[in-house]
Amino acid sequence: MLSEHDNQRYLRNILIPEIGEEGQIKLLNSKVLVIGAGGLGSSILFYLSACGIGNIGIVDDDKVELSNLQRQIIHNENDLDNFKVVSAKHKILALNSQLKIDIYPCRADHENLESIAKNYDLIIDASDNFYTRFVINKICHSLHKPMIYGAVKGFVGQVSVFKSYCDNNPCYACFNPNQTDKNFNLPLSQKGIIGAVAGNIGTLQAISAIKEILQIGEDLVGKIIHNDFLNNNFRKITLRKNPSCKICNDH
Repeated sequence: MLSEHDNQRYLRNILIPEIGEEGQIKLLNSKVLVIGAGGLGSSILFYLSACGIGNIGIVDDDKVELSNLQRQIIHNENDLDNFKVVSAKHKILALNSQLKIDIYPCRADHENLESIAKNYDLIIDASDNFYTRFVINKICHSLHKPMIYGAVKGFVGQVSVFKSYCDNNPCYACFNPNQTDKNFNLPLSQKGIIGAVAGNIGTLQAISAIKEILQIGEDLVGKIIHNDFLNNNFRKITLRKNPSCKICNDH
């Protein structure tokens, strides 16, 4: 049963028939790992903490730079040169002091992510590079953890949910087989992002995570939402498993 404090704080959640008190208890008991505390991670972390995800982990090895503030709204000028995970934790606890926040000031890679991710119910990919995304995909498949995927560029964003370990579902590598090594990086000229686009896609990822925890509504497994905000073109595309995928096909 929820405390009087929780009943007041999460009243607008509890009033939703698909959530109610039972659903709010599930949210408070859930554990979500967010990989990336930047443009996507900012809105993800704010909305997950506001809705009462009881235990949030944050992985990011970057420090706050001035150019981040155009879109990474969880940070501000007082956070410059500080680790993003530390900055994000302070903002979350200022919003909701009852949550448990674990921070990992490291880059997610094959050597460390499995030991971190195994303690969480689902993983949210808020990374900003292909190498990390492929690492997340592989670990989520091996650990049987849902991967909430999001990516942005310019005015365009994408969201999906990958659960490749069940029901012949595709993994991220089925959708994008172009594996990269950790030294690969797009040139700066290809990294333009509208901050509000990152915020919108991160919010969709947060909603997908909440739905996954509560097992409500239509999920995005086997589908991807592609939003072109410049041309107001919003599509939902079907994804299929690649029978030759090296990650999610057990040979």
